[in-house]
Amino acid sequence: MVSVKEIKDNVKNEMAIFEDKFKESLKSDVALLDKITHYVIKRKGKQMRPMFVFLTAKCLNGKVEESTYTAASLIELLHTATLVHDDVVDDANERRGFFSVNALWKNKIAVLVGDYLLSRGLLLSVENNEYRLLQIVSTAVKEMSEGELLQIEKARKLDITEEIYFDIIRQKTASLIASCCAAGAASVTKDEVVIAKMKRFGELVGLAFQIKDDIFDYGDSDKIGKPTGNDIRERKMTLPLIYALNTCSPEIKRELINIVKNHNEEPKKIRQAIKRVTEAGGVKYAYDRMIEIKNDALAVIEDIEDNPAKRALIGLVEYTVHREK
Repeated sequence: MVSVKEIKDNVKNEMAIFEDKFKESLKSDVALLDKITHYVIKRKGKQMRPMFVFLTAKCLNGKVEESTYTAASLIELLHTATLVHDDVVDDANERRGFFSVNALWKNKIAVLVGDYLLSRGLLLSVENNEYRLLQIVSTAVKEMSEGELLQIEKARKLDITEEIYFDIIRQKTASLIASCCAAGAASVTKDEVVIAKMKRFGELVGLAFQIKDDIFDYGDSDKIGKPTGNDIRERKMTLPLIYALNTCSPEIKRELINIVKNHNEEPKKIRQAIKRVTEAGGVKYAYDRMIEIKNDALAVIEDIEDNPAKRALIGLVEYTVHREK
């Protein structure tokens, strides 16, 4: 499998320029804000989102434009804002092994920092007259919020069907990767058919990405490097559990629902639920669906002429479904 480093090498220069532009977009006259945004930049993850933007643009155009850098910065600003706000909502003290903003500077400051990041994204678009990019990314943020709220609403009743599950993850996760690919395309072409095609490609990749995350929750925590069973603790109905509930015996179904509803804080019960879901074939079913969706994504870009950026983009898709954590 192609490593993230090998994929990054295809957009190494673009990512270096992007880093500088992104830092510049965060600058403020308020010392506290500069201190916090510096901390946020320092703890960034694998930066898959800007990679999707740049690889999409290069795949279609052979190079990136100034507009592509704006697209990548806009997505990263708005996405970072949603993460900061999510940590407040979830009362989370850590993200990617670092203390969250709210853990270090309290909720009020974290919310204001998230608002600042959102406003910087809006201004970046307006200042560069990038209204199409703003429309693409704002739509994704709207859908992410709707997806989260739909999941919260359904978690109360535990009545999520497979169809509703896909609605939730399409809005909550896939919409962001879809916007990366759509924005990357829109930065180099005005052809709405091509932009829609790349959006669909990104949406399918995002669905596969989220299913992979859901599978991790039923895996080995030592191997993955983070605790498993969190979805059960949070009463989240993900694909492995939905499949198990639809196919297992009435006795096992009652046991699983009882654990999710009434014993979701007990490690022993959570381990039992993971075992039941795995034995019912829930993890295997989710894996097979993920591979099927990944193949659908690759079929969308099949007719794009072969080039190094396209090969790296395919590598990034393969990485999303075969990553170990």
